[in-house]
Amino acid sequence: MRKVYIGLLGCGTVGTGVARILLEKKELIRKRVGVELILERVADIDIETDRGVRFDPGVLTTDAGTVLTDPRIDIVLEMIGGEGIARKFILEAIENGKHIVTANKALLARQGNAIMKAASEKGVDLAYEASCGGCMPIIKTIRESMVGNRIESMMGILNGTCNYILTKITADGSSFEDALAEAKAKGYAEADPTLDVEGLDTAHKLAIMTAITSGMAINFDDIYIEGISKITPLDIQFAEQFGYTIKLLAISKNRGDAVESRVHPTMLPQGNLMSNVSGALNALMITGDATGEMMLNGHGAGMMPTASAVVSDIVDIARNIVFGHPGRVPIFSYQPEHIQTIPVLPIDEIETHYYFRFAALDQPGVLSKISGVLGRYGISLKSVHQKGRETRGAVPIVMFSHLAKEANMKRAMAEIADLDVVADQPMVIRIEDEEGD
Repeated sequence: MRKVYIGLLGCGTVGTGVARILLEKKELIRKRVGVELILERVADIDIETDRGVRFDPGVLTTDAGTVLTDPRIDIVLEMIGGEGIARKFILEAIENGKHIVTANKALLARQGNAIMKAASEKGVDLAYEASCGGCMPIIKTIRESMVGNRIESMMGILNGTCNYILTKITADGSSFEDALAEAKAKGYAEADPTLDVEGLDTAHKLAIMTAITSGMAINFDDIYIEGISKITPLDIQFAEQFGYTIKLLAISKNRGDAVESRVHPTMLPQGNLMSNVSGALNALMITGDATGEMMLNGHGAGMMPTASAVVSDIVDIARNIVFGHPGRVPIFSYQPEHIQTIPVLPIDEIETHYYFRFAALDQPGVLSKISGVLGRYGISLKSVHQKGRETRGAVPIVMFSHLAKEANMKRAMAEIADLDVVADQPMVIRIEDEEGD
């Protein structure tokens, strides 16, 4: 039976999970794949900590070079993370003819074009299923299952930390700070949660996904990113009252000669399946011209769910090795010569529906002043509501708009914020629904 040898760089949470599956499920994998996967070497700066996995003598090492240069190792798993040493090791492994599996979405989002080019030129596989959505087979679905589709749009909850926080605020009215503290206590949030709560982690994943659906080079820098730290229990309460749920969404839409690619808090109708994805779960709705809508749902992070996705990549590459067909599935879904530079539509150019909340002084003529500004910028209103009692001389006024252009909305909000009848900065949340007006 053919043996495929594997080297693992980084034995942290996910790396340990991968090692556990490879060692504990060795016979199951052999029966299914017809290949014996051998974990030949595991490199980490800490080889003393007990990870609950029993390695054979000589497998653990602090010397990553033994993984990168060992001629027997076929596949290198990069589970280090970050953009520094991980990039160096991946490029060195590629140069040495090793196939690569990584879960490193930040590295791929920012430097994936160069890494893909190096892998293609060397004729090795680069697999990254675990970088987008944990155990959900997002990459395989797009690259293989939907290969005959023009992908019209994607809408996803791709960060479990943010989804947990928003679910917590919705369920019991917690403040953002209290919900974040609980997320940390449960292990859903890092000590420094900035990448998660400010939307950067979600944007890393969206950059990769938009590239493979659209046949474009990865473009992280032009994605509009807005996090959830300004969302208040009051806005979540109003959303509920009017039949909406607030989620941090990654949104990508094919506009022909451009793509929308944006991350921000979004109101979804409560009847939308995505609105019911709760806790730390992730989900992705993909719309293809042949398939229509389809939804993936599952754990987007965690040791074993993410390790499961890594092992699926290892198996795919092992099959390619056995049958002598590396590159059987293009790295970024399209053949390299057909990957184009497609612009990301600036956020100011999009049109969507909006939720506005103003802290307005309880005086005659307030509504006419606010609506007058909106009207001057071509923003028509679907509904207007005065909610709750006066607080510190101001009452909340909630408005829902028809379709409006982002640039016009921003100009209107800047002007309204300067009105003497408005006590605070307006709150704006975009709405995704099925209405076309």
